[in-house]
Amino acid sequence: MTRAILQQLVLFFVPFLLFGVYLLLRRRNPFTRHEWDGHVPWLVIAGLLLAIGAFVYLGITAERHSGAYVPTHLEDGRLVPGQFQ
Repeated sequence: MTRAILQQLVLFFVPFLLFGVYLLLRRRNPFTRHEWDGHVPWLVIAGLLLAIGAFVYLGITAERHSGAYVPTHLEDGRLVPGQFQ
């Protein structure tokens, strides 16, 4: 679960990173606030669209399991991982 959340956070921050690179290429200081004024709402929207799009894509293309889930358990003193049967 942590990996899925971190991937979505990275996707959310991609537009901000790209805009920072754009500012550097334009020889502007990306660490000053006035360079970001007016652009932040659009960057937030773009980041949310990327993150939501990734969730939707993952939901559509994720592998589906059929059958019942058997949780992790002990058999004859050894640990048997959880699986679908």
